[in-house]
Parts: sequence; structure tokens; C-alpha cells
Amino acid sequence: MSAPFPHRHLLGIEPLAAEHVVSVLDTAETMREVLGRPIKKVPTLRGRSVVNLFYEASTRTRSSFEMAERVLSADSLSIATATSSVQKGETLLDTAKNLEAMNPDMIVMRHGSSGAPHFLARHCKAAIVNAGDGFHEHPTQALLDALTLRQKKGRLEGLKVAIIGDVLHSRVARSNALLLAKVGAKPVLCGPPPLLPVGVEQYAPTTTRLDEAIEGADAIMMLRLQRERMSGAFLPSTREYHELYGLTVERVKKAKPDVVILHPGPMNRGVEIASEVADGPYSVILDQVTNGVAVRMAVLYLLLGGSGGEA
Repeated sequence: MSAPFPHRHLLGIEPLAAEHVVSVLDTAETMREVLGRPIKKVPTLRGRSVVNLFYEASTRTRSSFEMAERVLSADSLSIATATSSVQKGETLLDTAKNLEAMNPDMIVMRHGSSGAPHFLARHCKAAIVNAGDGFHEHPTQALLDALTLRQKKGRLEGLKVAIIGDVLHSRVARSNALLLAKVGAKPVLCGPPPLLPVGVEQYAPTTTRLDEAIEGADAIMMLRLQRERMSGAFLPSTREYHELYGLTVERVKKAKPDVVILHPGPMNRGVEIASEVADGPYSVILDQVTNGVAVRMAVLYLLLGGSGGEA
């Protein structure tokens, strides 16, 4: 089998082949078994060091990486840039050089600028994992979403997956569309015209009609309105947005009877998703959180302790 990731980094879904994706998902299934044990600790990455470098706020992603590192017995250091020298004007390159001088085995990075992890990969010997960069990609989120779908549906090939909401600002939408297409699923992107970026059709079919996107869907993935990234008037109001694009119980009925509902979080209840849907029988949102730890354990293992290495 080929190496788990090209060039010993995980910078995005785009460079990966379908077999890379399957390798991660299969490994993550094994990691879920570890998480189900009474003592959730294995010595797999003992002696390996991981730096979590987060320039943006995060709850699920950062916590699940930290949990994954602890379960695998890696030594981890988490750096919150709000309390680091970044606030004193230190550049990303200088931060990278200082981290490199500490000789970590891996750096997990979230950054508001697209391409920042790629920049780090060019200047550091450590393996780099992209935990979300700007509007670009969020590869581990797409992998955990795929794992959740495969567990619930038994397959990925042929599934219609409606990805709905703020596609323009969503790195999750981009990574999921790329991954689903690679494994033979059928992603559909949907949102109001101002929130569908120019050229997005190259990743998946698009529509501005919610009912069309949902009709016959095997899975529906709702995206949060990222108001913090909106510099203009993209929408009249969140109330109008919910009326036109919010996922309600009535709208879920247009999908297949066994549809599953996903959301990368954090949720804006009453905006993109109704509480009755988020907490309802179709929701697999908490399964996504559990799978997030398993997938990140798999990524750590394959890059640092498994059959990985230079492609």
C-alpha cells in the first residue's frame, strides 16, 4: 500500500488519493476500539512530541487533538497565540523557526490565513497537520465526517450528501466536497447566491434551492453562518436566512427516510438548524465528535508511528 499521506504531512484533502482516505478511515476504526476500553491509554507514540499551534479559537478540533495525543502517549504542548509572542508582533516565520529549534515531531496548526500550514511545511522538518486554514481546507473534519457516514450507511460510494449553508466561508465544505467526490459519493452544495463562491461548481454541483438539494439525500450537512468572516451585508437577517435555508423537521422529510444529519459545529440553533433536528433521531452530530478523536488518533499514528514516512 502507498504511504498514508503524500510528503509526510496532512495539508489538505486535495493531494490525497481515495486509498489514502480509506487507509485513515480503516485505522480510525481501530482507534475507536481503543477509546472504548476502560483504560484509554496506549504507548504507541511514547517519546514523540506534538505542538498544537492554534491562531484561531477552537473547541472540538483542539480538544480532540489533545485527547488523541494523550491516548497515544505523545508528549504535547498547546500554544494559544492570544497569550504568546504573536501578540508582541512575532511573525509566523519567526514562530516557526523557534518551534523548529525545539525539535518537535509534529505541529498541528490552525490559522486564519489560507496556506499557512503549507508555509510551515516549507520551513520546518516536523510533520505538519492542517487543523483548518482560512477559507481553504479542514482535512481532519472531512475525514471524521466520512467515517461517521460510513459507519451509519455502511458505505460512501453513491451517497447523495447535501452540504448546505455558508459555503463561501467554509473550509469544511471544500474539504468534504473534495473527499466525497474522491470516494464516489455525490456531494451537492447549496446556499444563497452571495454565499456560493465563484467557481465552486468545480468541486460539486450547486443549487440555491434548498428543497432541490435535500430531495432524496442520504445525508445532510449543515454549515454555520460565519458572521465573523463576513465583512459586508451578505444576508438581510438571520431570521430570513432560517426561513429560507434553515433545516427544520418538515424539510428533513424531503430527504430519504433514513437520512442522517451532520454539523461540524459550533451550531447556531434557530439559524441554520432547528433544535428539534439537532437533537432528533436523525442527528449524528455527537457521533462526529467521538469520531473526531478517533480520526485524529489515526492521523497521528500514520504520520508518526505507523507505516508512514516519505511517499
